[in-house]
Amino acid sequence: MTSDKKSERFFKVLHDRMKRAQQETKSTVAVNMSDLGSQPHEDREPADPTAKGRVASFSMPGSSSLYSLSPSLRRGHEVGERVQSNEMGMSVLIMQPILRFLQLLCENHNRDLQNFLRCQNNKTNYNLVCETLQFLDIMCGSTTGGLGLLGLYINEDNVGLVIQTLETLTEYCQGPCHENQTCIVTHESNGIDIITALILNDISPLCKYRMDLVLQLKDNASKLLLALMESRHDSENAERILISLRPQELVDVIKKAYLQEEERENSEVSPREVGHNIYILALQLSRHNKQLQHLLKPVKRIQEEEAEGISSMLSLNNKQLSQMLKSSPPVQEEEEDPLAYYENHTSQIEIVRQDRSMEQIVFPVPGICQFLTEETKHRLFTTTEQDEQGSKVSDFFDQSSFLHNEMEWQRKLRSMPLIYWFSRRMTLWGSISFNLAVFINIIIAFFYPYVESTSTGALDSPLIWLLFWILICFSITALFTKRYSIRPLIVALILRSIYYLGIGPTLNILGALNLTNKIVFVVSFVGNRGTFIRGYKAMVMDVEFLYHVGYILTSVLGLFAHELFYSILLFDLIYREETLFNVIKSVTRNGRSILLTALLALILVYLFSIVGFLFLKDDFILEVDPLPGNHSRASPLGMPHGAATFMGTCSGDSIDCVSGVSMPQVLEEDEELDNTERACDTLLMCIVTVMNHGLRNGGGVGDILRKPSKDESLFPARVVYDLLFFFIVIIIVLNLIFGVIIDTFADLRSEKQKKEEILKTTCFICGLERDKFDNKTVSFEEHIKFEHNMWNYLYFIVLVRVKNKTDYTGPESYVAQMIKNKNLDWFPRMRAMSLVSNEGEGEQNEIRILQDKLNSTMKLVSYLTAQLNELKEQMTEQRKRRQRLGFVDVQNCMSR
Repeated sequence: MTSDKKSERFFKVLHDRMKRAQQETKSTVAVNMSDLGSQPHEDREPADPTAKGRVASFSMPGSSSLYSLSPSLRRGHEVGERVQSNEMGMSVLIMQPILRFLQLLCENHNRDLQNFLRCQNNKTNYNLVCETLQFLDIMCGSTTGGLGLLGLYINEDNVGLVIQTLETLTEYCQGPCHENQTCIVTHESNGIDIITALILNDISPLCKYRMDLVLQLKDNASKLLLALMESRHDSENAERILISLRPQELVDVIKKAYLQEEERENSEVSPREVGHNIYILALQLSRHNKQLQHLLKPVKRIQEEEAEGISSMLSLNNKQLSQMLKSSPPVQEEEEDPLAYYENHTSQIEIVRQDRSMEQIVFPVPGICQFLTEETKHRLFTTTEQDEQGSKVSDFFDQSSFLHNEMEWQRKLRSMPLIYWFSRRMTLWGSISFNLAVFINIIIAFFYPYVESTSTGALDSPLIWLLFWILICFSITALFTKRYSIRPLIVALILRSIYYLGIGPTLNILGALNLTNKIVFVVSFVGNRGTFIRGYKAMVMDVEFLYHVGYILTSVLGLFAHELFYSILLFDLIYREETLFNVIKSVTRNGRSILLTALLALILVYLFSIVGFLFLKDDFILEVDPLPGNHSRASPLGMPHGAATFMGTCSGDSIDCVSGVSMPQVLEEDEELDNTERACDTLLMCIVTVMNHGLRNGGGVGDILRKPSKDESLFPARVVYDLLFFFIVIIIVLNLIFGVIIDTFADLRSEKQKKEEILKTTCFICGLERDKFDNKTVSFEEHIKFEHNMWNYLYFIVLVRVKNKTDYTGPESYVAQMIKNKNLDWFPRMRAMSLVSNEGEGEQNEIRILQDKLNSTMKLVSYLTAQLNELKEQMTEQRKRRQRLGFVDVQNCMSR
């Protein structure tokens, strides 16, 4: 269109078609109104509500059916039929595909075509945007002065054309296209008044028999008004719309649409959704109108604010304030208050545009978002990790797909009531399992091994009965105070069961209960997480799910194999308590460093063992405590069987024993020799001795070796050996291992404290700290609740994913494209609109204003340049003409 000069002719055809349709519609409406004006007053009574007639208006060509009209309007309809019977009838009918074609030209917010439909930069420009608005104005009869009588002009035959006109006008503006917005708002016709009237009026009698069409009409009208205000940083358009709107009537329309949901009968259009769109429109307009802002507050919030104001004025204490609230009229519940419902299902966020300007978006929360569980919210809020720039948005965005799938699963779970009931009480089942495991292990610790004949006798005493009744009374008291739960009652019942049934049956009963409860817990866990629907690979990789399966297997072993397997269940405390989990994590987090340090210690032990085997073999004599009745000497580890026999034969009175193995002379008696043992006759035994005794003794391996005399030749070497082992292995290497564990635990604790501090004092989305909002109009709590609520951003991502792409607004299209490209620049970073507004226009607004002024100046310069060039051409032509005229005059003079 921009390259072909024939586009001017194309737009002229469209323009002429619109003009022709406007003229025909105007003439038809004028004839009908003049005919109705000539009716006697008594004839112009309201039509019978039960009659399915149509109020006088033109009917589309091709419609052969005649409907019975009310007596007051029958004559006007006959006149209208005479006017519509001429050959120009098709000119109105053809407007619907034309408007649809223009709408599709601007689809996906095509900015170039949106502007091109308004201005083609040809010799003759055809403003189709204004012509479309003018057509809507004439269709609804505002040119006749009957703005409040829309029902006279809109009926079942032409309502589709009106809806198409509204959709086309909406597509002209979304993106946003500020020029088209301004063109529509500032147009001389009554277009804005018509659009607001479509929202506020009932459009009777159409609403009596086709309420779905009326709701669709109101829905598109509200979307058009929202499109006119889309992404604008000024208040001109909003103030122009507010001139035509009466705040109280707008709020009444919202409430009426909410209540019409109960009367809905198999209609594709939901009155509540239409009311929601109108509520969002009112919310956007309320920023520029305090009366509307007050009217949109729910009844409950108004009464709370009034109570707070009275309490602050009169300095009432808490008791007086509570009495005043009790004496106040009953507050309408949230489900019955339309404004409270819409407020709870509407959210707002702030996004950053490509030009780095910020924009606030108000949107309806998708219905699927109500299935996000509180457990998932808490887990996401506390476990989301920061990136290198200190932002949590990246990890938060990566989890958005998983959260959306979980919402889908939770919605599906609602169709399975039994599993849903169990899954909602997963925390309760976990607590019951842990308490049962504790009770089982307490019984085992006190009575194992137990004999059934004597087990009940231990409980057959007055003190046990007294304890039983004390626990019963204490549990009854706890039920009323709700402080200690029902644990005392369970303990009393367990004692009673042991007394009557015995310990074995009681353990079997508790074990079966624990196993059943854990199976219920796993069902709840799977119900919450949707583990099975993610596939077997994801199920095997889910460590938490495997842990619970292992718990079930351990319970089965404890119930059918041996009672002592129940002791393993106490490790569940580590899973339940984050502090203990951090203790374990302090070892596993830097496991590689600990393993490498332990490997270094093993190498050093090996070297010290070699030195001891070569030079200090006779010093490795250990005292042993043989078992009673066992006087035989076992062969040392790693020593051949013959060497052990030789030691046995040489342990008597024989002093000089000659053998292949050199042994020291035995100078003490047999009884003393039986309490000592050589521990370094082989290298393997030397390594085991140094590792076992050297690492466990505070002074190292020297604490268990023979105490040498200072006169021995190897005494200095022995001192050096003991000191080196003590300093290198005990002090340095072992403390390195302990230091890594302690430092890791300290890091985990500091990270936890830092994370808790960040959660309390830093915005999850933008990263601004609490002190940035000191002495500002918006507090930090209000900022994270209303402006940058992390869940609102998640809801908006879900909205973009579930919404039809053809229904996107301009901001939604922008964010959808950014999400597709995995670009997170649309999230605000260290910025908030409330802080910018507090500081005046702000740097971004100034840049935007300067840029707009620069663009307008450039356009003006281009226009002036073109005018100057035309002026130069005209002057050149005039000069040439004068020269020619002068030459002719000279010739005439010469001829004379």
